[in-house]
Order: sequence, then C-alpha cells, then structure tokens
Amino acid sequence: MKGVLLVNLGSPDSPQPKDVKPYLDEFLMDKYVIDVPYLLRALLVRGIILRKRPEESAHAYSKIWWEEGSPLVVLSERMQKKVQPLVNVPVALAMRYGSMTIEKGLQELSDKGVTDVMLFPLYPQYAMASTLTILVKAEEIRKKKFPHMKFTDVPAFYNKPDYIKNLADSIQKHLVGFEYDHLLFSYHGIPERHIRKTDVTKSHCKIDGSCCNTPSPAHEFCYRHQCYETTKQVVKLLGLPEDKYSLTFQSRLAGDKWLEPYTDVEIDNMPAKGIKKLAVVTPAFVSDCLETLEEIAMRAKEDFEANGGEEFLAIPCLNDDDEWCQTVSNWINDWAK
Repeated sequence: MKGVLLVNLGSPDSPQPKDVKPYLDEFLMDKYVIDVPYLLRALLVRGIILRKRPEESAHAYSKIWWEEGSPLVVLSERMQKKVQPLVNVPVALAMRYGSMTIEKGLQELSDKGVTDVMLFPLYPQYAMASTLTILVKAEEIRKKKFPHMKFTDVPAFYNKPDYIKNLADSIQKHLVGFEYDHLLFSYHGIPERHIRKTDVTKSHCKIDGSCCNTPSPAHEFCYRHQCYETTKQVVKLLGLPEDKYSLTFQSRLAGDKWLEPYTDVEIDNMPAKGIKKLAVVTPAFVSDCLETLEEIAMRAKEDFEANGGEEFLAIPCLNDDDEWCQTVSNWINDWAK
C-alpha cells in the first residue's frame, strides 16, 4: 500500500525559551546544518550560540506566533488537509526538527498499512541542510523501526513547470494594486562550502558567476543554480525586464563565507538607488515561517523604511494555496497510479 510523508523544517512547541532552546539544539547540532566535527560543533552550539540565541529567537517567535500555534506548522497542516481529499492514498505530515517527528509520521502511515512511502521534502531547491538531512534521517529511522517500508524520494522541484506557474501566479496575484519599483527574490542563504560539498563533479561549482549557467550534472544538487533557475523561469512567465528584479540570500550566520548578495545589505541600499516601493518574495520556502514573517515582513520592512523606502510588500509563500495543493496532489496521483 502506498502513502505520502510531507516533511517540512519544524518549529519549537511554543515561543518560550524553554521550548526554543531544545529545538535550536536539535537543529544546530545537525551535522548537515553546521557541518564541522562534532566536538567543535558542540562547543560552538552549546558553548556559545545557545547561551544567548534561545532568548533572542523566542522573542522573534513571539512576534509571529498565531493563536493556533507555529505559523509554519499550522500552514503545513492546512496544506496537508487540502491535499488529502484530492488523492487516494494516506498523506501524513512530519517535521525534521521538533516534536512532530519523522518517526511519528512514518508510524502514522505504517498503522494504516502503508509499506511504500513517497518521501516528500517540502523544499523547492536542494540543499544538504534541508533536503539531504531529511532523506538521511528518514532512512535511519526506516532501517531501525520500519524495515518493511520502501521510500521513493521526491527530487527538488525548483524547475517543474506546474510549480513555476503556481509561484508566478501567486506573485502576480499579490502584486495586484501594488505599483512596485522592484521585485526581490530572497532565498535562504547557505555557506558557500555547502555548494562545493554537494558538487558531484567535485570541480564544477566555482561560484564565479558562470558555473550556474553552464550545463553540468552538478546542477541536480546545486542550491545556488536552482535558486537562479527558479527566478529565471518565474521572471520569464511574469515578463519582467532585467532592471525590475534581483536575487539575494538571507539568514546568514557570522564567521563563514555565505552565498551573496546578502538580502539585508541590498534592501538597506535600495532606497538610495531610487527603489522606494519594494516587493519581496521568498521562494526557498513553501510555508511562511520565522524567516519570512519576522526577518522579511517585519525587520527588513523596518530597515527599508528607515533607509528612505516608502512602501514594502512581503509576498506570502504558497502555503495552502489551492493551485499549489492541486499541483502537489497531481504529483502524488501520478506516482500512486
């Protein structure tokens, strides 16, 4: 029997430091997120970051928390509930981090008799800190607890025509009535070394401005290429001229060389360049979360206006958009035939 496990990032159980701290510990101690030797990672995370970060993150979470709970979890649940009636196989939801574990999701499917699982990371672009860690964790759990199951992994869907159309339609819909000067595509940042680590050719990814446009097997796992390709295809559908949009990367940590240009730096400089009305879309996420609702819709907006910007529009993620849920159900139904 076939079934589907949708997997998103995760969330603390509450916006309180007591819940945020263990969540951050699980997240930052993941060797695919901070990819340094264990002792160094433990020293960095538990000796430095977790001394201050839980309080700061709890404050940020408290600003976006909904009455129903974490926006990312609530929106993911809404999506799952819309997709389920559109397909003929069970659809469960799990998170990579936090209490909605992958093990619980697999158990839910197993209890319904599922043995053949479509493992569906809810990330359009592939990255070791998002897609890969889900696939590895799920396989570890399968071997230990569910050896009778087999997985079919859903590859990154950054360039699938129906996803691109959903994203373009959503952007267009939210831009109605907003006379913007510029549309910014802001993707989650990752360290440059992650790009090189996932390069299957071990030589193609030089991050020099040309490698992402030169065909290569490396592109199947290259986050940077996939971000640029998503943008390129959406822009083509929207018919945007080159001077009307740009691409940046957000949410970097100090100490490493991360993908550039940086969202915060670029947004701060835009008003001086004559960009007074800015729209921002965040296509690395399919569900709104801390990075979209607080970092972009609140902090980036404040910074933009403080530097002379006049109007700022944060375009929502696809969330439980009807077209997007139909696309996901179509993919599931094609697989489940």
